[in-house]
Amino acid sequence: MPVHRPGTARRGQHPHAAGILLAVLSALALLLTLPGAAQSADGTARGDDVPQRGTARMGMGVVEHDGRGGRPSGGSAAQTEGVDVSSHQGNVNWSALWNSGVKWAYVKATESTSYKNPYFAQQYNGSYNIGMIRGAYHFATPDTSSGAAQANYFASNGGGWSRDGRTLPGALDIEWNPYGAACFGKSQGAMVDWIRDFLATYKARTGRDAVIYTATTWWKQCTGNYGGFGASNPLWIARYNTTPGELPAGWGFHTMWQYTSSGPVVGDHNKFNGAYDRVQALANG
Repeated sequence: MPVHRPGTARRGQHPHAAGILLAVLSALALLLTLPGAAQSADGTARGDDVPQRGTARMGMGVVEHDGRGGRPSGGSAAQTEGVDVSSHQGNVNWSALWNSGVKWAYVKATESTSYKNPYFAQQYNGSYNIGMIRGAYHFATPDTSSGAAQANYFASNGGGWSRDGRTLPGALDIEWNPYGAACFGKSQGAMVDWIRDFLATYKARTGRDAVIYTATTWWKQCTGNYGGFGASNPLWIARYNTTPGELPAGWGFHTMWQYTSSGPVVGDHNKFNGAYDRVQALANG
């Protein structure tokens, strides 16, 4: 009868098997605690799934949260085609867009108080030079700094306004947070205060009421469907479907509508709710 002596391995067992197994289990436990494998409390991915700061763009959360339906049929109401662009598009072929019927554009200028679009000059000046009426937008990150700080940064870095008949008022892009919790960790009341702070500061800097770009579902979730901005701030609604759908509280109509992220030349296409002279009127203030 074989005798097992202490310090010797049983037949078929590697002498270091237990140690190897322990090391593997420890590594797995470590991986489960790394940021790339974690999720936030609201199910938003963190770590490796989070885009790089500054890469956010208008409407990037619309399909994920609201889905995508059909294209608008056009109808009889006068509408004017526009686009919005960011560094995601790089150098834009403005002549192709102009020839396709696009007459106005918004260009991402800034994000938070640390990011400036490196393609801003080509996009902002290029759209102007081809004949379009254009404006700039700011991607809001209410978890990184105050509304006033971000409005000042925006106004100082491309978001200004001049009464030249070709410059639209700046737009505040306030939507789902691509870097974490959808509402940037703010209560509904705190979010309304942040937006109010941004809008008041922007108007003090430029003399214009900023456009608000948002989606109704986000607005309901993160502001409690606050209705206090509709009297002064034009609404730019995001909905990829046949109609703009339900609008946030306080607005009886939309001024602009982002209806797709898969249009020709550049993805993000919009309709201005009116003929070209209404786009001019918004530019002129």
